[in-house]
Amino acid sequence: KINLVRATINEAQLIHQMQIKAFTELLNRYQDMDTNPGNEPIEKVLWRLKQDSTYFYLIEAENQYVGAIRIIDNKDDTPKRISPLFVLPEYQNKGIAQQAIIEAEKIHGNTNWELDTILQEKGNCYLYEKMGYHTTGKTEKINDKLTLVFYVK
Repeated sequence: KINLVRATINEAQLIHQMQIKAFTELLNRYQDMDTNPGNEPIEKVLWRLKQDSTYFYLIEAENQYVGAIRIIDNKDDTPKRISPLFVLPEYQNKGIAQQAIIEAEKIHGNTNWELDTILQEKGNCYLYEKMGYHTTGKTEKINDKLTLVFYVK
């Protein structure tokens, strides 16, 4: 069982540290220096936390923070967006990301969503498809190693 705890500006450093830890392996694999959250400065996390439409949640499991999910929700007819969602490496493959999506949808509604993920990461694609997301047919090549694939629900 997980809980989503709404993050404030005070958790920016924690989110940034967890984000680096969670995305370093992907950054090393794909060398996507301009798009990988693991290569972002803390100022980018602070900027996101200050946005009116951003709902950043720390994912709490086993009485500690194990990741985070950011929801962009304009509270209108535009699609809500997950960007990013991450779980620390030692907690991955335990269903935590799936539970985080379920909890986020309880808060923000379970329709009219969009997201993108790494096409080459079959586990990510499987997760989102299992959660009811469908590919749009749109992809974006970031470099020779990495292509983003876009999903909607």
